[in-house]
Amino acid sequence: MTQESTALVDRPGPRRDELRSFLRSRRAQLRPEEVGMAPGQRRRTPGLRREEVALLAGVGVTWYTWLEQGRRINASQQVLDAIARTLKLDAAERWHLYRLAEATPVRPPTELVVPDSVREVLRSLEPTPSLLVNARYDVIESNSGHRDLFFNWHSMPCVHKNLLWCAMTEPNSRARFLNYEEEVPYLVARLRAGFGAHLDDPEWAEDIRRLSDLCPEFVELWARHDVAEPQVRLRIFDHPDVGVLRLHATEFEIPAAPGVRLITYTPVGEDNRQRLAKLPHHEEGPDWCAR
Repeated sequence: MTQESTALVDRPGPRRDELRSFLRSRRAQLRPEEVGMAPGQRRRTPGLRREEVALLAGVGVTWYTWLEQGRRINASQQVLDAIARTLKLDAAERWHLYRLAEATPVRPPTELVVPDSVREVLRSLEPTPSLLVNARYDVIESNSGHRDLFFNWHSMPCVHKNLLWCAMTEPNSRARFLNYEEEVPYLVARLRAGFGAHLDDPEWAEDIRRLSDLCPEFVELWARHDVAEPQVRLRIFDHPDVGVLRLHATEFEIPAAPGVRLITYTPVGEDNRQRLAKLPHHEEGPDWCAR
């Protein structure tokens, strides 16, 4: 396979640091037998060696080493595709690799603008719990169905009006969020995927730093470098007034408002629909939860 790479002497920036950590984490997850290689002798570190990845991808060992070290080298999409296949990356991980290697254009930060018509769509979804978020899961606006669903979620003051923060910093979250162990890692993986396009954004860096200071569990999940695409997710909540609710969380991109996403919670089956309809109504106030 032909490849063109140019080594630059400047220090790697945050994007290349992220690329280095991501590639190392993916390589460490693969066993030799998963890629048709003999297990061989006892290995000092888990996963494939750099030279094995380079051999399987058909690229030079030195070039791949430079890439994984975060050096400023240029890679074609053909080469990155070969690495992605070798590391068995899924679609979300592949796009994450492209962004980090700067093989796709990264849109510069823009101010979020939410048209009134989009806010009206949110209100028109009543009583279905729905909200608008940005790529960091900051809550831009929610409707009354969403506020009723998560009213009094917090036992402590809300630290940050953000879905992930409200799940990970609330002490009672696991008791209320019954499939927390499946869904919180997914939310962190979605955040990590979004982070690839905002590595030079100081607001993102500060947000991640603050959550890391508050939550050791987030630090552990963030270090995995898992990334994920939008999916319809099952969320199970134990509501103090109506009992266990099984809801589908569906996420929609909004072309009319770049950077803004709509999330809706729809009941799974008629039993959950009836329980959702029995939620007590609350006016928005200081106690409502941003989730």
